[in-house]
Amino acid sequence: MQNENFFNVDVLEQGIQRELADGLSTRIFPGEQAMISIVRIVANATGDLHAHPQEQWGFCFRGSGVRHQGGEDIAVQVGDFWCTPGNVEHGFTAGSEGAVIYDLFAPPREEYKKAGHGFS
Repeated sequence: MQNENFFNVDVLEQGIQRELADGLSTRIFPGEQAMISIVRIVANATGDLHAHPQEQWGFCFRGSGVRHQGGEDIAVQVGDFWCTPGNVEHGFTAGSEGAVIYDLFAPPREEYKKAGHGFS
């Protein structure tokens, strides 16, 4: 696509690249009031539990896994979505086929506005 404000989830060259952990990578698309992160998780990989002040919405649109949030483990599959309030500890473990998660942060996370490693 040629317009700077249009993207495709499968064009892996778009967005700000970030390695979150072994087997977890994301592409970040920051806006002024919100930020999208497309997270790809290989089979059975787990992200570290972490928390941040921003509200986060997640949507599983490929694969499956377990959402670890606020001390609970909740199985998720394609079509499931969730809200993580700010400062609630959370993470994700992908199922046997991996997962692709669409995350929305509001407001944007400053540390995600540049390429890098880790959740912070």
